[in-house]
Amino acid sequence: MYKEGSTMENNKRRMLTIGEAARLIEGITEYRIRTMCKSGQLRSFKAGNKFLIAESDLYETVFGMSSVITDGGKA
Repeated sequence: MYKEGSTMENNKRRMLTIGEAARLIEGITEYRIRTMCKSGQLRSFKAGNKFLIAESDLYETVFGMSSVITDGGKA
């Protein structure tokens, strides 16, 4: 339906589980990430029993800026 490199392909956001998010940022535990999700401090949504977090939202919440990885270095 869509060709590789199409607009839809370029707009995908990398979604992380709580465990993946905690492994990306040293010093933040899975418990803390989960607490931030439940309180609304970290934007996320539930898919079944899992919280999913956009990588860009994680970096913005923790560091106050967009991730170099997710926006091509245009922070």
